[in-house]
Amino acid sequence: MARKKQAGASGGDEEPGKAAPYIVLARKYRPTTFDDLIGQDAMVTTLKNAFAADRIAQGFMLTGVRGVGKTTTARILSRALNYERDGVVKPTFDMPEFGRHCVEIMEGRHPDVLEMDAASNTGVDNIREIIESARYRPLVARYKVYLIDEVHMLSKGAFNALLKTLEEPPEHVKFIFATTEVRKVPVTVLSRCQRFDLRRVDVPVLVEHFRAIAAKEGGTAEDEALALIARAAEGSVRDGLSLLDQALAMGSGSVGTGQVRAMLGLADRGRIFDLLEKLFAGSAAEALEEFAQLHRDGAEPQQVLADLAEAVHVTTRAKSLGIEAAGEGLSAEERRRAGALAERLSMAILSRAWQMLLKGLEEAANAPNPAAAAEMVLIRLAYTADLPPPDEIIRTLGGDAVGVRAGRPSEAPEQRVAAGAPVDRLDADNGDDNDINDEDEAVQDYAPAPLPVVRSFAEVVALAGARREAKLKIHLEEHVSLVRFDAAGSIELHLLAGAPKELANELREKLNAWTGKRWMVALSKNPGARTLGEVARERAAAEVRDVQRHPAVAAVLQQFPDAEITSVRPLPGAKQDDTGTG
Repeated sequence: MARKKQAGASGGDEEPGKAAPYIVLARKYRPTTFDDLIGQDAMVTTLKNAFAADRIAQGFMLTGVRGVGKTTTARILSRALNYERDGVVKPTFDMPEFGRHCVEIMEGRHPDVLEMDAASNTGVDNIREIIESARYRPLVARYKVYLIDEVHMLSKGAFNALLKTLEEPPEHVKFIFATTEVRKVPVTVLSRCQRFDLRRVDVPVLVEHFRAIAAKEGGTAEDEALALIARAAEGSVRDGLSLLDQALAMGSGSVGTGQVRAMLGLADRGRIFDLLEKLFAGSAAEALEEFAQLHRDGAEPQQVLADLAEAVHVTTRAKSLGIEAAGEGLSAEERRRAGALAERLSMAILSRAWQMLLKGLEEAANAPNPAAAAEMVLIRLAYTADLPPPDEIIRTLGGDAVGVRAGRPSEAPEQRVAAGAPVDRLDADNGDDNDINDEDEAVQDYAPAPLPVVRSFAEVVALAGARREAKLKIHLEEHVSLVRFDAAGSIELHLLAGAPKELANELREKLNAWTGKRWMVALSKNPGARTLGEVARERAAAEVRDVQRHPAVAAVLQQFPDAEITSVRPLPGAKQDDTGTG
């Protein structure tokens, strides 16, 4: 019977008939050359040029978060320093196949490449052993390499003992350090090393890497599922491969989006955006029902809050930088929904939601009932969705008298013009040499322009038309039923078919900016008055009928039977009589 070769770390032969043990993906697909490293192009380029120019440092400091390849890079670097094959007699960057020492180095068992974990060897005595052994030449390799992992955990005395040897090591000695907390490493040590900061691997790069590995394993994977795993890995290749390993086992070789969400305890991103839209619309009851359904489907309360915070962050990036810069690994549908929210919501509302969700995460983590804590967070979000931002509250309370110009402080000049305020000219010279006149104009800019006053809902609609908000005006005329209007600053509406869910928030923000005072716009489940459009059309039809009954008009229509009256307009300055014809 043929002997099977072990695929694991040892590389030795197994007993006849005994199956090779399973090797986890993080070990099975560990890089063995610089070309295999992903997401670390800057470091690879620097090392390649250094090897080509024979400018190899005596010490290297590899930093980065967990799982980005610090130990693997250290072993590849040790392999390059000691690479030996026929015709290769010096360190080389190009290693097309394993040389004499490569297997032992990559498996961490070479006698001249000494790996030490500083977490369990922190004292001066451990470093003294290294210093003493460094005096002797390597046994079989070209260099004696000391690879110290988590070097920041060495004691102060150990660092001091290492300094002299690190600065002037024997020509046959190289030091490679790895750490996740480089700030704890003394500057005296850092200054003696060539430092490389290994980056978190970007989501798209991880997705491609995981797709290739899943194919090599004979499995299939959905793109969205791989994106979920890549985002959960937070830039760590090892963490991502561990999750991919688990997902392949869970799906019997098939990695599906639903399975990954269940495995990670994540809620569907589409449903998260559904929940977020309900919260910003002020629909507390619908939001709680959506949350309850997510919880029943297996989503953890804290994870739902974290996903909401991520969605708010994505939306805020879309508003600030554009939809293309919203975030990595987003689907087209997620980008569309984030962009739509970004257009409707102000930066103040998004910032407030972000702060509330961060605070809510802390509350849910410390609460005896995380689900109840999460529900309270959602209720707060829903009931503060239509509250004005702090700057508007201050202005409402009379706090805008000092140094605040007309219009909201956060608005751009063109936005203040739309709100009826003068253009901001403080940052521009009018081109003349009279600075006194410029100062007078600047003082005048601080004088607030008269703000419109609305006394009825019809005047609100007219104001929207005057501000060139055509879409808002049409929605208010045709798609809402007025339940209650209070000129003091309160409107209650019933949304009809065709009205956007965010209409109340949009109207509130516009009125706040236009009138300079705080408005509350609430939604009612019960219809009120007929729409303004319907009333206007009935009035216009009644006017046409009245005009047609006028004797003079009737005589004209009798002479011209094909003529028809389409609309009635009063003459400028004329007063209407009882017939409405003037």
